[in-house]
Amino acid sequence: MASEHNKVVFKVRKNATKPQIKEAVEKLFDVKVKNVNTLTRKGKLKVFKNKVGQQSDVKRAIVTLEEGHRIDVTTGL
Repeated sequence: MASEHNKVVFKVRKNATKPQIKEAVEKLFDVKVKNVNTLTRKGKLKVFKNKVGQQSDVKRAIVTLEEGHRIDVTTGL
């Protein structure tokens, strides 16, 4: 759904900043980034067969690309 609006979602390190993410995406995929939004999902407690476990936190970056730029997610190019 995000690709229809020229957006790509990446899983990133928890301590990554928006400028670092923008620079890395532009360098790796040779595209121009318009905007970077981040969100952190806190890990949840899960119980399975009376054992309690903690899922780890996950940080995601939603990268909006400039018009005319694309990342082919099937090949990574």
